[in-house]
Amino acid sequence: MSSATPLARTPRVRRLPLAGVLRLGRPSDIWFKPALSVVVAVAPPNLILLALGRLDLAMYTMAGSLCALYAHHRPYAARARALAAVVLGMVAGLGVGLVAASLTGSAVVLVTVGALVAAVQKALCDATRIGPPGHVVLTFISSASLFAPQTLTQVPGHLALALATGAWAWLVGMAPGLFRPHGPERRATAHALNAAAAYAENRRPHASGTAHAAVQTAWQTLLSAGARSETRRALERLVVRAEVALAAPADADPHRLRAWARELRGTGPVPRTAYDGELLGVEAELAAPARRWWHALGPLAPIAMRTALGCALAGYASLALGIGRPYWALVTAASLYQANVTLTWSRGVQRVVGNLVGVLVFAAVVPLAHLGPAALVLCCLAFNFGAEALMGRNYWLGSICVTPMALLITEFAGYQESGRLITERVVDTLVGALVGFVAAMAVTNRRAGDRVEQALAAVERARARAARLLAEPHPAPGSLDAAHRALVDLRTGVEAASGEWWQRALPQERVVRAEQAGHRTLAATIRHHRAEGARP
Repeated sequence: MSSATPLARTPRVRRLPLAGVLRLGRPSDIWFKPALSVVVAVAPPNLILLALGRLDLAMYTMAGSLCALYAHHRPYAARARALAAVVLGMVAGLGVGLVAASLTGSAVVLVTVGALVAAVQKALCDATRIGPPGHVVLTFISSASLFAPQTLTQVPGHLALALATGAWAWLVGMAPGLFRPHGPERRATAHALNAAAAYAENRRPHASGTAHAAVQTAWQTLLSAGARSETRRALERLVVRAEVALAAPADADPHRLRAWARELRGTGPVPRTAYDGELLGVEAELAAPARRWWHALGPLAPIAMRTALGCALAGYASLALGIGRPYWALVTAASLYQANVTLTWSRGVQRVVGNLVGVLVFAAVVPLAHLGPAALVLCCLAFNFGAEALMGRNYWLGSICVTPMALLITEFAGYQESGRLITERVVDTLVGALVGFVAAMAVTNRRAGDRVEQALAAVERARARAARLLAEPHPAPGSLDAAHRALVDLRTGVEAASGEWWQRALPQERVVRAEQAGHRTLAATIRHHRAEGARP
């Protein structure tokens, strides 16, 4: 009889946290890159419009320029594709909003369109794992465009402006590759080594989850980096050492792992490990058929439904209260939705706090911004930089800059009464956060626990197959790939289910044992291949 903890069948309600929600974290290693990139992408178009006296067109140029916020952690080959997709997605969302605005003046219809577009953007961004800032910037632009006075004849020109500035943002995002072409891969590998070293020293569940995620991120980064140059092969060998440390932490040398991580800073040579042969796991991953992003859409259905319902209800509530900009409430609701209800609650608290402090900052800055159009543009650029510089520490801190920036953007077409703007923003923030969270609780994700059970079974099957490979000198391509994928799917499923509102208890002990056994088997297979490769 198995001693594994069974999956509890009694539903339980999880407490929603308050402690730690506003705690500041450490900034990203590259926090300055998105912050500088967005300034470089936004400044030239806005300054050109300022010189031409057409700041009323800034919303369309900023739609393309804000694409520079994305994909900074991706290798440059993958970044080129991701940025191109973001630009096209941004222009598509803007196009839907502008066409809808030109065809109807019904605010109810426009809010409904905005909610549906937000749900699609949320699902696509999560399925493709585009990364921060996710769907929020896309939804902000598409929702605002719904309430911009528009005619059909104006739409092509406005979309052309967004596409042109999107191309400029693409160039800005790709430019650092000229100076440090392997920077993203080196950083991801260094994070994996440091996380593995931390787990080897402190074998707690949190450290384990962090280390597993860092190693998987490093693998995905390297596998999406394009041609396997000698530098990337050396980085792959270091990631293997991190994975071996996860499987056998007692045998790992944390100081050596951290030393390798330090050597990856800058542009110096990549440190070499003792084994210099081919990497079976990498070859298997590359040989296996790639999973398409649309396969992830099914599990995301509850999140998409929450987004559509929450955004629609928030917009309708704002209209009922007579607010002139219901898209603010819609975007607030859209910004809440994370992988589960607990994370959505935390984001809601952060959003409300950040926006309320942000309107106070706007009240303090607006006299300076109203000195002239140039001052308005410069204030927006400063808040663009501040938002990205602070967002990595905590969402609420970055929102302190996002809120006044969004309010100032509404004044590009003409100055408005500040007291009314502040009142409307506060009301829409509270309405959007409250209604959006209620929608998250209303749309349950009961299948999350079932997916954990399915993922556990898949891990066991994949581990058994990988174990059989130990007796084979030349394993079939893709065999280890199944084990890697199963472990990733298990971790993703557990993280999603662990914070759901009304969910049966998860088999945490079984999950920990399955992850440990899976990594032990993968590490043993790698060692076995080393021994085979070392034989004459």
